[in-house]
Amino acid sequence: MMIEASKRVQSIGSYAFADVDNEVEKLKKQDIIPIDFGVGDPKEQTPGIIRNYTKRAIDKKRSSGYPSYIGSLEFRESVANWNKKRFNIDLDPKTEISSTAGSKEAVFNFAEGFVNPGDYVLCPTPGYPPYSRGTLFAEGKSYFMPLTKENNFYPELEKIPAEIVKKSKILWINYPNNPTTQTASKEFFKKVIDFGHDNNIIIASDEPYSEFYYNEDDKPISILELDREGIVVFNSLSKRSFMTTYRVGWIAGDAEIIKIFRKVKTNIDSGTSTFLQDAAIAAYEDESHVKLMRENYKRKRDLVCKALVEAGLEDCTPKATMYIWQKVPEKMTSVDFAKKLLDPKIACVVTPGPWISDPVDGLNPGDGYVRFALVPTINDCKIAADKLRNLKF
Repeated sequence: MMIEASKRVQSIGSYAFADVDNEVEKLKKQDIIPIDFGVGDPKEQTPGIIRNYTKRAIDKKRSSGYPSYIGSLEFRESVANWNKKRFNIDLDPKTEISSTAGSKEAVFNFAEGFVNPGDYVLCPTPGYPPYSRGTLFAEGKSYFMPLTKENNFYPELEKIPAEIVKKSKILWINYPNNPTTQTASKEFFKKVIDFGHDNNIIIASDEPYSEFYYNEDDKPISILELDREGIVVFNSLSKRSFMTTYRVGWIAGDAEIIKIFRKVKTNIDSGTSTFLQDAAIAAYEDESHVKLMRENYKRKRDLVCKALVEAGLEDCTPKATMYIWQKVPEKMTSVDFAKKLLDPKIACVVTPGPWISDPVDGLNPGDGYVRFALVPTINDCKIAADKLRNLKF
């Protein structure tokens, strides 16, 4: 019997971060434990307040039963309350919020509710792969908008061909941005909103790094602070509260969009576990661990960025996110630079920019960059910094 993958599956390569994992395994086979800046998976423990609440919630929900497809009302109220405190946004938990199994499944499946075969989805590059891969599985087409230093890492909406705009259903944006670390201004969000309204295009704003900032002056805003019509936001507890394994998040915004998304979701999964939703409620009621998270990431950022500058590289210190989008030396490619860091004497894993970017008109906007995910411990960042600063470029 011949087993053959669908054309959709055949058309996509390996997931970029799986390639990073392969490089890590190669070093481990040499009995070298690398310091892994490759995948954005925090190494810190989930805070005790959340773990303890989860344990109690498992007993509390001992009669399990299927959870709500869209999240318990208590969870949705918690999301609404947090958005009110954090962004001064008033959301109706009954109609404008849905739970998700983290953000990834929601991002990937979102296009299923709005895209017909041949429709376009506008995707940033470099960017999160599920934007375009979800489009592919919904039988749509991705139009990639390059994010470069020259355009301040913002998509140039005015350069999108009119015939593409006419056929577009969704515009993805992601600020604070992974991987470029750029943040969004109110002026940029207003431009995006006007573009969406003028062209009847849904604005899908992916905001999982909203709590990763290093100075109060750089505190990110949410697009929902400006408007809600035709707009939805995706967020999760994964990065904010070190809950990547819990798979709990949410989507919020325009009630009509949420209604359609809920219909899609109801036919795909059976909802987020009730005790995990309870853990998320506990996480949203505590900001002290988030403050500590920011302090620790600032220490890690400063250690690594200072070392890279001392090594002769361009200062790419981020204002937000858990990443460094580091410019590599002029005479090196991104992959060459990443391979240099894989030398057993350095043993640091980073992600080459082209691995998380799609080429546009023959040029890859990730060329000339590597991404550091600041997920190793502070002590490992100190060790890495000592090795990195001795590299002279």
